[in-house]
Amino acid sequence: MSFQKILVAIDESSLCPSVFSAALELAHSNKAALKLLHSIAPEIVSEPMPPVALDTSLNMGFVNNNYQTQQVLMDNQIEEARAVLNRYSEEAARQGVLTTSAYEIGEAGHRLCDEAKAWDADLIVVGRRGRTGLTEALLGSVSNYVVHHAPCSVLVIQEVELEPPPPAVNDRSLGVINPPSI
Repeated sequence: MSFQKILVAIDESSLCPSVFSAALELAHSNKAALKLLHSIAPEIVSEPMPPVALDTSLNMGFVNNNYQTQQVLMDNQIEEARAVLNRYSEEAARQGVLTTSAYEIGEAGHRLCDEAKAWDADLIVVGRRGRTGLTEALLGSVSNYVVHHAPCSVLVIQEVELEPPPPAVNDRSLGVINPPSI
C-alpha cells in the first residue's frame, strides 16, 4: 500500500517526536506529502467576548481586564502552536519532505477527521497515550475517535511506558550487617 498524503497529529506531548518520526519515515519511503495539524482545545482557548457589563454592580475595569487576559491566553496558545508546527516543518524540510502545517481550534479527533477528508489524506498518523476505562471516558481518546471516524487509514503510535529500573542493591537492602572492624 502506498500513501501520498499523510496527515500528522502534532501536539506538545512526549509522544509527539515518535509520531512525527514515524510519519516522516513513511513520507520518505512513499515520496508522500505531510500535513502537520495541531488542534487547540476549545476549552483552553475561546473567542474572547467583548466587555459588556450586564450587571450594573460589576466594575467595568474588572470586566475589561478579564477580556484582555482571555485575549492574551488565546494569543499565547496560538503562538505556541505555531512554534511547535514550525519546528517540525523545518525538520521535515531539512529532510526533503514536502510539508504544510496548520493549527485549528476544536476537538483534536474531530479536526483530524475533518482535515483528512478536506485534504483527501490517505493516512493519519496519531499517538495513543494508553488511557483506558474511566480516564478515557472522562478525558476522551483522540486516537480512538480517529480510528472509528477517519475517512482513511490510521496509524496509531502507542506510547511505551518504560518500567522503572530495579532498586539498587546494597548491603542494607540485603539486610547485611557489617561486623565492627577490630
